Amino acid sequence: MDDRITPVTMPKWGLSMRTGRITDWLAAPGDEVAEGDGLAEIDTDKIAGTLEAPAGGVLRAIVTEAGGDAPVGCAVALLAPGDVPQEEIDAAAAEARELLARGQPAEPDGTGPATGAVDVAGRSLAYATEGEGPEPVVLVHGFGGDKDSWLFVREPLAARHAVYALDLPGHGDSAKDVGDGGLDVLADAVTGFLDVLGLDRVHLVGHSLGGAVAGAVAGQVPGRVRSLTLVAPAGYGPELDTGYLRGFAGARTRRELTPHLAKLFADGDRVTRQLVEDLLRYKRLDGVAEALAALVPTIEALDLARTPIDVPLRAVWGGADRVVPASNRRSLEDRAREVRVVEGAGHMVHMEAPGEVTSLIERAVTG
Repeated sequence: MDDRITPVTMPKWGLSMRTGRITDWLAAPGDEVAEGDGLAEIDTDKIAGTLEAPAGGVLRAIVTEAGGDAPVGCAVALLAPGDVPQEEIDAAAAEARELLARGQPAEPDGTGPATGAVDVAGRSLAYATEGEGPEPVVLVHGFGGDKDSWLFVREPLAARHAVYALDLPGHGDSAKDVGDGGLDVLADAVTGFLDVLGLDRVHLVGHSLGGAVAGAVAGQVPGRVRSLTLVAPAGYGPELDTGYLRGFAGARTRRELTPHLAKLFADGDRVTRQLVEDLLRYKRLDGVAEALAALVPTIEALDLARTPIDVPLRAVWGGADRVVPASNRRSLEDRAREVRVVEGAGHMVHMEAPGEVTSLIERAVTG
């Protein structure tokens, strides 16, 4: 195959994902695309998302039509410069369709994220890691989230860097003990995580509550943080939907939880039945209700707008964020190297516009 042909493969969005379904193509053969452009909408058994172009070029062939399924790692489309002969494209597409017909994923065994857990001050902290590189990137999720909140950015970042996504105390597969629920408890957990894994200096990325945690870590140990990227961070600016926090923490049923989840996205279709079920299952675990209740007053009281930040800083908000509105960006505009607002994205901007967030993190890493 001509080495100028780039396969667009079905991504692995989660350890349990084996296949994904193309629900719609956003580009057509012959369209010129840039790296990070949306190519197709994908639905899995847990989440729906946008497949982005892994490189710039021309979309020369679609292998899996809308409505079709493909195993993780299989090519669903081909990108190439316009001067690559069509017969080369046809041959590569035929080979990809043969693999698809056999249900044979192109992903080698042993690829994808690895998971683990470490003990930090008597608490078990779970994490996922993938990729290699001299510039480690550590991702810290928001209130009620977990390490899988970063699925859409973790995989592309791992193509160039060692990436770590951890579950904060009270979340995911980590211990549910959050102590008094103070910000220092969470920040100390992240610093302890770096210590246990021997990560001396990292590029730290935090979303929402995780943004406040990441900022606190950078304030406590600035020598450990090469750069700080804040994604719709809580505490930086006065606007916050406290009704969302209390509603999410207190919801016990699908009927109660769904309207609060809808506030997270500009596109309400992102709130899938499986997402609701997964969060309800998490909220029923022993200790979760107490942990979330302890964290709510901490988040409501956050006031970090004047907290010194002595590391290179970048920030991004979704223009349609209804939880931590983009108007809060004004608190960082005179201190950050870059502040972006992504129109058409909500509070989960890293899920609705992962290419924008990935590019921002890459700029933070490269300086």
